[in-house]
Amino acid sequence: MASSLTCAGIVWAFLSFLCAAASCVGFFMPYWLLGSQLEKSVSFGTFRRCSYPVRDESRQTTVMVEQCGRYASFQAIPSAEWRICTVVTGLGCGLLLLVALTALMGCCVSELISRTVGRVAGGIQFLGGLLIGSGCALYPLGWDSEEVRQTCGNLSNQFELGTCHIGWAYYCTGGGAAAAMLVCTWLACFSGKKQKQYPY
Repeated sequence: MASSLTCAGIVWAFLSFLCAAASCVGFFMPYWLLGSQLEKSVSFGTFRRCSYPVRDESRQTTVMVEQCGRYASFQAIPSAEWRICTVVTGLGCGLLLLVALTALMGCCVSELISRTVGRVAGGIQFLGGLLIGSGCALYPLGWDSEEVRQTCGNLSNQFELGTCHIGWAYYCTGGGAAAAMLVCTWLACFSGKKQKQYPY
């Protein structure tokens, strides 16, 4: 099988896939913010949550349901900042995944990735990483929502965690985006082979 990638391009393709996978997994997992409520561990993502309080009418108490899931609707996400974060980060992850899959196809298909296409792909990766980075920067603005305050000892506010702490999924998402922006964008410039000139 002929490849349209240089040696640097093959490294770029696999690193792009790893960065996209890290960002997408981190984005999907509800472990961006970790805390506790009613002595049960609670975690939040941008659009998912684990463990939530439910009113038990038979016992007239509030109990914690220990399950993970998405919010019932987009509007049910606790804050406008988290809704924006969900859209922006999702778009960024989509762009990184698109470039990564195209780059992996370039390992097997000749003349798919030229130098120009590689540079455009690097620009798309930079944009994707920038979108994810923006989403990660917006996320702390939603820490003042009522749901988060209940989980973080009623001490949380924008950019103040209270009794909560940042989870591994936040770092995974941001780390994948940073590597895509800094390393993959640079490697993309050297990824494509010079195309053959056909005399027509």
